[in-house]
Amino acid sequence: MEFTLTNLDATSARLVVKVVEADYSAQVEKTLKNFRQKANIPGFRPGMVPMGLIKKQYGTAVKAEEINKVLQQKVFEYIKENSVDMLGEPLPIEEQQSAIDFVNDKEFTFEFEIALAPKFDATLSAEDKLPYYRIQPTDEMIDSQVQSYAQRCGEYKQVEVYENGDMLKGHLVEVAEGGVDVRDAVLMPSYMKNDEQKALFEGAKVDDVITFNPFTAYEGSEAELASLLKVEKNEVAAHNGDFTFTLTEITRFVASEINQNVFDAAFGKDVVTNEADFRAKIAEQFVERFEVESDYKLLLDTRSYLTERIGKMEYPEALLRRIMELNRTEKDAAVTDEEFQKSLTELSWHLIKGQLAKKFEIKVNDEDVLNVAKAATRDQFMQYGMANIPEDLLENYAKEMLKQDRTREALINRAVDVKLTAAIKGVVTLNEETISVEDFNKKVASND
Repeated sequence: MEFTLTNLDATSARLVVKVVEADYSAQVEKTLKNFRQKANIPGFRPGMVPMGLIKKQYGTAVKAEEINKVLQQKVFEYIKENSVDMLGEPLPIEEQQSAIDFVNDKEFTFEFEIALAPKFDATLSAEDKLPYYRIQPTDEMIDSQVQSYAQRCGEYKQVEVYENGDMLKGHLVEVAEGGVDVRDAVLMPSYMKNDEQKALFEGAKVDDVITFNPFTAYEGSEAELASLLKVEKNEVAAHNGDFTFTLTEITRFVASEINQNVFDAAFGKDVVTNEADFRAKIAEQFVERFEVESDYKLLLDTRSYLTERIGKMEYPEALLRRIMELNRTEKDAAVTDEEFQKSLTELSWHLIKGQLAKKFEIKVNDEDVLNVAKAATRDQFMQYGMANIPEDLLENYAKEMLKQDRTREALINRAVDVKLTAAIKGVVTLNEETISVEDFNKKVASND
């Protein structure tokens, strides 16, 4: 097999491949012999069909298939061995392909168009100065997290006077003769949609009798009313009058005091033993979480910085459009100009990032990807105020995430970003600035 690569210009090349009979004949013969062993043709015993008949029926199709197989394999081997910096995949020149005669010819010439990656140099050094934002948690954020932990350790208590958010139990009776009678009915006035009906319960005490209209209170919500009145949804409209509610029990959820139980539930037994250290530990959590955001912003700023310094990259746009359209799920959908320009912007960053990763010798393994998955899982738990998660539980959740192909791919990319950002931080000069969450979010938005 003979290869000739010719650069047409700075962005594209033509690859000509000459295939001779020796490149494919042995594999064609092997495949035809397998066909002969399996062929079921009337008048012949299995494996005894004449090879001439097999070649007549299947020879051309097998020849074309085996040539295409060896061609594809050898083309990609050639590209890899010769370090051809290619975008997408080689595209056959259709006019040339249509002239190929698999029936009569023994030697073939195939021609491909190749989109070449643009030449550029993405370098970073201590002379490059980039901003790095240290996000500081506010007292309000820490207070909110303290209360979240306290809520998690809270308990339900019986009280005598109703306050908004309490749960009420009582005897619910329809005023109309022969109406609904529900003992141990449970309701929460705070969920009522009508403010006037809700107000009837303000300051209510155990043994009080409140007259109200459930149909009005819940504004005709059939599901809620059916549950409260213990009737079918299609029967709710028939019970639209007043009811009496004799209050027998008031239950309130009360957050825990800030004590050792809360400290232990949040961070493990005796890791924290006083409120000052508790708040400091929470602040430390925020700082760790914010560092991930700060690193992400650094990568965005690196992208903007290098993209501007390198300038506009030159691409074989017509060829890339063809590649995009061939790879679309909807083959007849045209690539819009906006979509195409956006893809070029993302491609430029992909190439820059790839070159940086190569220079920094960034490699990720299964352990790196698992650690990123565990970090993502830990962050999800922390959003619900769950900081003290056992390592084996984190790992199990992370491994479940990695079973999903799309999630795994995203986590691999994230692992590359984590290592690349660490490498960038170790090379460039960081102009550090302490900043609030609000101002940081504004700066992130400015990268969009």
